[in-house]
Amino acid sequence: MPFYHKLGKIPHKRHTVFRKPDGSLYYEQLFGTIGFDGMSSNLYHEHRPTQVKEIKGSYDVTPKVAVENNLKSYRFRGFQVTPHPDYLESRKTVLTNSDCDIILASPQQSTDDYFYKNADSDELIFIHKGTGKLRTHLGNLDFKYGDYLLIPRGTIYKLDFDEEDNRLFIVESRRPIYTPKKYRNWFGQLLEHSPFCERDLRQPNELETNDERGDFLIKIKKQGKIFDMVYATHPFDVVGYDGYNYPYAFSIHDFEPITGRIHQPPPVHQTFETDAFVVCSFCPRKYDYHPDAIPAPYSHSNIDSDEVLYYVDGDFMSRNDIEAGHISLHPAGIPHGPHPGAVERSIGQVETEELAVMVDTFKPLMLTEDAMEIADESYHKSWLEEEDRE
Repeated sequence: MPFYHKLGKIPHKRHTVFRKPDGSLYYEQLFGTIGFDGMSSNLYHEHRPTQVKEIKGSYDVTPKVAVENNLKSYRFRGFQVTPHPDYLESRKTVLTNSDCDIILASPQQSTDDYFYKNADSDELIFIHKGTGKLRTHLGNLDFKYGDYLLIPRGTIYKLDFDEEDNRLFIVESRRPIYTPKKYRNWFGQLLEHSPFCERDLRQPNELETNDERGDFLIKIKKQGKIFDMVYATHPFDVVGYDGYNYPYAFSIHDFEPITGRIHQPPPVHQTFETDAFVVCSFCPRKYDYHPDAIPAPYSHSNIDSDEVLYYVDGDFMSRNDIEAGHISLHPAGIPHGPHPGAVERSIGQVETEELAVMVDTFKPLMLTEDAMEIADESYHKSWLEEEDRE
């Protein structure tokens, strides 16, 4: 959960007169979630943020489901997703349920011709390849390899990329995304045992304020459709704001792993949470230090959640034949564990350089047509002993 942040010019009190140098009023907007009960910020605009000139139409982006009820483990080769010049068209949903979409994207160009807003979902964008700047109506953030960008629903934004070679792993969440409550005290401050703290969270700076009229296209995602809406004033016209609802960045490289004498379960890697799924970061760390420890994870049953693991970098000790950009899906209802030989290889090892992002969903995930184009249909047989293979 982010903490209080103030940027730009704001009046002394909320909901009071705040005048421009010429004597006219700035326009206040409460930017909040969960009605008036969730996190919010108070924004002050050069112009009314409500001036719609034209609704050009809409088009459907609902994921096309190929497998609705799945009990098969899969591997998806994420880097086989074809790069596309346009950011939104590059986004390919591979796994979906009523709570979230898991998306791969390889955009080649910045969003120069439009602004984007997701009206349904918080977006957690993991930067696997690429550098650039996230530009929002609440300020800007530079990003690089290993960054998580947390963009609250309703944020108007653009992505400026420095080069064409970009790879993104995105989770769209219909539920607000927070830092895990087990890491926070009753005031919301991150505790001493948390694997990261507030100084690791990068807040927006460099507030862009444009006092400009014209035709400004905002592509707004709502209930599986993109609506093309033209506004009469520049959406980045905020002169100042304060509050708790704003985008922020956190680098996976700033996650400090929790280790122990024997193998620690996945919750020690937890980085974000909702009431529908959790996100974990597997980072370089020392292995378990009991003299008889087995560093490889023990087999465990996925009874209550689907497990998605996105492989970023390094040698993932529990898996054979895994490369950067691969995604494994281990569905609820069946056990999974280390591949043959992984347990034996792990004994005596002292550290790992693996880097991966895990998403555990509490509802089953459906596989899309885009997922099946990059699927390894034989992955579920990869646990067979050599003598049992056909």
